Amino acid sequence: MRVHRATAALMVCAGVALATVTMPASASAAAPSTSNRVAVIDCTGNAQQRPGTFMLACGDGNNVLTSLRWSQWQSGSAVARGTDMVNDCRPYCAAGHFHGYPVKVRLDNAQPRAGHSGKRHFTRVTLTYPAGRPADTPRVVTWKLWS
Repeated sequence: MRVHRATAALMVCAGVALATVTMPASASAAAPSTSNRVAVIDCTGNAQQRPGTFMLACGDGNNVLTSLRWSQWQSGSAVARGTDMVNDCRPYCAAGHFHGYPVKVRLDNAQPRAGHSGKRHFTRVTLTYPAGRPADTPRVVTWKLWS
């Protein structure tokens, strides 16, 4: 998987590639699924809409967006606010500690989903940190999501 250089700092334990993933949200946080709505793909390849949790590091779980509150979910983009939980991996990831940072999340660049006729999924995520942020991470980070 390819990751834009700006996002490499998000993965303190850089041995694992970033993936396009979300974890299923509770039933109350997810919008009803409809065939013509755009989705985001989770770790298991399932399409999700308005997830409450969005994992950025599927391989090791060291970076996950939590408490997502979606103010917009349209065919062109989706916008949420939440918390980016990042493992500092100090002295190493298994012994590291998670730190939370307020974040604005934008999903966009919806594309047809291969093998799923008529279905579309977001292929890009942008994180904007209004205050604190993980070490060596720019205030705005964008990368491709893969399904």
